[in-house]
Amino acid sequence: MDFQALIHKLEQGGGMRYFRGGLLVLLILMLGVGYNSCAFRNMTTQEAMDSAQLARNISQGKGFTTLFVRPFSMYLLKKRYEDKHGVPPLGSTPDETYVKSNHPDTANPPVYPVILAGLMKACRLNYQIPAKPKPFWSSDGRFWRYAPDFVIAVFNQILLLAVVVLIYLLARRLFDPNVAFVSALLLLGAELFWRFSVSGLSTMLLLLIFTGLTWVLVLIEEETREPRRGSAALLTLAAIAGALVGVGGMTRYSFGWIILPVLFVLALSSGRQRIGLILAAFLAFTVIMTPWLVRNFLVSGVPFGTSTYVLLEGAEGAGSFTNHVLQRSIEPDIKVNLHALNQKLLVNIRLIFQNDLPKLGGSWISAFFLVGLMVSFTSQAVRRLRYFLVSCLVVLILAQALGKTQLSTDSPEINSENLLVLLAPLVLIFGVSLFYVLLDQLELPMREIRYAIIVVFCGLTCLPLIFTFLPPRSIPVAYPPYYPPVLQHLGGLMKQEELMMSDIPWALAWYGQRQCVWLTENCDSDFMAINDYDKQVNAVYISPATLNGPFFSQLKPNDDGSWGNLVLQFANPRSQLDRTTELHLTSNPRFASNANSGSEKKDLTTTFPLRFVYKLLPGMYQEQFVLLDWERWRKTGVRPSE
Repeated sequence: MDFQALIHKLEQGGGMRYFRGGLLVLLILMLGVGYNSCAFRNMTTQEAMDSAQLARNISQGKGFTTLFVRPFSMYLLKKRYEDKHGVPPLGSTPDETYVKSNHPDTANPPVYPVILAGLMKACRLNYQIPAKPKPFWSSDGRFWRYAPDFVIAVFNQILLLAVVVLIYLLARRLFDPNVAFVSALLLLGAELFWRFSVSGLSTMLLLLIFTGLTWVLVLIEEETREPRRGSAALLTLAAIAGALVGVGGMTRYSFGWIILPVLFVLALSSGRQRIGLILAAFLAFTVIMTPWLVRNFLVSGVPFGTSTYVLLEGAEGAGSFTNHVLQRSIEPDIKVNLHALNQKLLVNIRLIFQNDLPKLGGSWISAFFLVGLMVSFTSQAVRRLRYFLVSCLVVLILAQALGKTQLSTDSPEINSENLLVLLAPLVLIFGVSLFYVLLDQLELPMREIRYAIIVVFCGLTCLPLIFTFLPPRSIPVAYPPYYPPVLQHLGGLMKQEELMMSDIPWALAWYGQRQCVWLTENCDSDFMAINDYDKQVNAVYISPATLNGPFFSQLKPNDDGSWGNLVLQFANPRSQLDRTTELHLTSNPRFASNANSGSEKKDLTTTFPLRFVYKLLPGMYQEQFVLLDWERWRKTGVRPSE
């Protein structure tokens, strides 16, 4: 074929379609490569690292077990053990909390970790940081990107692209190609979703499930309005809808509340078959959810494990737990305070209306999209979808308000408790449809002006993503407090079966690959309860997240049994120890001023089981506190810096 014939085929034949498709794929790849080069960061959230280390355990054949041990989980497992077997006789030491073996995870639903486990198995990930990493993973010889984090991010970006394709097809089916194209473009250009894609959270998977659920509900509406496949097909579609909600609930427990809007829409659009469809959907949902809830009950005595008590977290009042106090408690006093729950609901709903709803899609212009929900549409399918979207909005606002914990404060917006973001793609579709309704009302002298308005509209919406590519660029290292080489170095000082304690145990579990329990409420009774009766703690690590943050004041440095007092006593150069205990904590003068009071208190430097302060190597970050049971650095030939 000569060159002219090839050009003719491209212009007149089907070749142009493939050319455009290939060009589109190339542009999307360039967007992904550019974003990862400019804005990728290693994991920054507790939930992401928790899911990742759990997935690694699954991929290594260790089952649904975790290296991130919550004291509250130990409490639940111990209580369940004693309910089944009774209180152990005096002198016996059964492993009631399962920390001497593989500790079962009671915090996470299984779907996302299992999928990540398959990814890790297929990619054969290497979790060790090389001594001399290749250029992409390092910068000027220093650590830059953690390869497993990057692989998980790319996987989630593939899920994001799948959501974009489904949204395009859905909008094309319900509206027209113009609305479909702009909706897909704005979704692809939403910086918020790209941040979620590199976070390591399960949000992209939930978006895919929710978009698939919407597709199924649209098919049910069409089939009830214009029957073609028969009642058996309708029942099957309803069961698929319920199963998708169940899978979503097994990805994130709070997603299970979506079953209420699904049943509501089925009741509206199913005619005389509504009872059968509602039962089919609910039965499928129950079949998916029940086995795992039974497993949790058998292991921990409650259906959702540690997540069962999420309502009590983040509320002020008796029986409530602020910050992460509940998860760090080994003997919590659990009471239900309705007044505190009511206050939590009202305060968080107000914050949602002030902060989350106006920027639902990650941009200020998203507030405009919400107006699209009030447009009168002639299509019955669109109206039914709007009912579903509004009912989901109401349910998820309530679920997000009641389920909010310290996780949302630790990582605002990018966290597993952000449920409203799941609705953003559908809200975008309705917003774009409103935009075209308004655009069609304008009498424009030239068609080019119409195109210019569309370009400006898309550009304004995508501005946050555009700014991402402009300087200054963010660095991939999420320090403070997460610096994988330090965490992996500390993990290397420990044996596989030994236990650590830290304020960021999820990071030591993921990067350090060692079992780590969350820092207890105090360093005397709670710490000793674990160290003496459950499993010996061989190391304590307190990160910059605590030492350099307002959280340090919550360690109560003036209390005898507090972690703050322990840190200050070991950091005090005048401590009567026969070894160097000088510790570079921070330049903040509050440490120096408070340290002098340590001499008037109980001398923890001689009574605490761990007495060896480890100063990290030169070149590593120093605003960290490491306490060991013996001079472990000597076994590797490593000495603390002078």
